[in-house]
Amino acid sequence: MVITYETESTAYKDKKALYVNATNRCNNRCVFCHRFNREEAASRMDELWLEREPSVEEILSDIRARDMAKYDEVVFCGYGEPTCRLKDILAIARVLKREYGVAVRLNTNGLAGTLYGEDVTPWFAGLVDVVSVSLNAPDAEEYNALCRPQAEDAFEHMLRFAENAARFAKVYMTIIDTMSEEGQAACRRIAEECGAALKIRHYLR
Repeated sequence: MVITYETESTAYKDKKALYVNATNRCNNRCVFCHRFNREEAASRMDELWLEREPSVEEILSDIRARDMAKYDEVVFCGYGEPTCRLKDILAIARVLKREYGVAVRLNTNGLAGTLYGEDVTPWFAGLVDVVSVSLNAPDAEEYNALCRPQAEDAFEHMLRFAENAARFAKVYMTIIDTMSEEGQAACRRIAEECGAALKIRHYLR
């Protein structure tokens, strides 16, 4: 079971990162997600499918087994949506800050508020340094078609999350490079309005 892993990120080339795979659960059903195209998924992605959710102690043990001196940041990311285990993730982040002083990044769909019924971004203070929010689309209609969220008004919730998170962390909003130039320009405006920077990621088929 792969709990921590390394990967080559084209969006964050300047950082040596350790990724933490905490859950398979997700509150979106994105049409481009490998979980719905398992036969087409790369073998590396298949390895990330967890047979069960690791405990906080199992995750910390896996992290401690690494040479943490070589990492610039720890990133909560994986097959599932990390904020489905947000309280556990923040507990781990607190230990990481105390033991290693390492930067923490959260890769998320930005819909944690719909899971917990409140603005969770104040919880990030002092624990999460960077939040990467999957914007994916320039408007709600396209977002709903691509991401198939469980929550109503998900696009608006995601934008509000990004804007609120910018009070406590550096925020990036991400899209993929298959989007039209017009769509990319619209997404850049959205990110700026939220106090975030836009990152354009290469789409791995």
